[in-house]
Amino acid sequence: MSRVGRVERTTKETSVLVEINLDGTGKVDVATGVGFYDHMLDQLGRHGLFDLTVKTEGDLHIDSHHTIEDTALALGAAFRQALGDKVGIYRFGNCTVPLDESLAQVTVDLSGRPYLVHTEPEKMAPMIGEYDTTMTRHILESFVAQAQIALHVHVPYGRNAHHIVECQFKALARALRYASEHDPRAAGILPSTKGAL
Repeated sequence: MSRVGRVERTTKETSVLVEINLDGTGKVDVATGVGFYDHMLDQLGRHGLFDLTVKTEGDLHIDSHHTIEDTALALGAAFRQALGDKVGIYRFGNCTVPLDESLAQVTVDLSGRPYLVHTEPEKMAPMIGEYDTTMTRHILESFVAQAQIALHVHVPYGRNAHHIVECQFKALARALRYASEHDPRAAGILPSTKGAL
């Protein structure tokens, strides 16, 4: 079965289209109008081996907040849709990724219950191009809320804001990939003692 999610989200502030194939090859076509965010979504698709299309038009004349937030909400909803019934998946995934002086540790549970724990170094540079670095946590909050997953992201150290954010997206991509892959020993089995995820 194809594990593809497609979500269109339209408000007075944004118009978003997201398509994701969990069993892809890392083919990415992303355009949000926020260059650094596009770069991060590219990392997510390529390192997760997800085929990912994101097309967002937002009220960038105000700022990038609505564009970034609504894209993350649509991405989370598309990811949840693509997971389907979750039968036979690993469910849990984790990955630690260095990027020069920065390190990100990400652990995920595709639990059906949204929860986020997020820590990163304080006193980061406030902006990376047109990207507000305080938005990283909000992206994760929005994604988690719609994907309905438990996500722990910890950056114990780092100096360069670009590196601190990028290693989070790379580690997230790998953790999501590992958690959503099919476990050959668990074919036809839902990985939950509750009988539901």
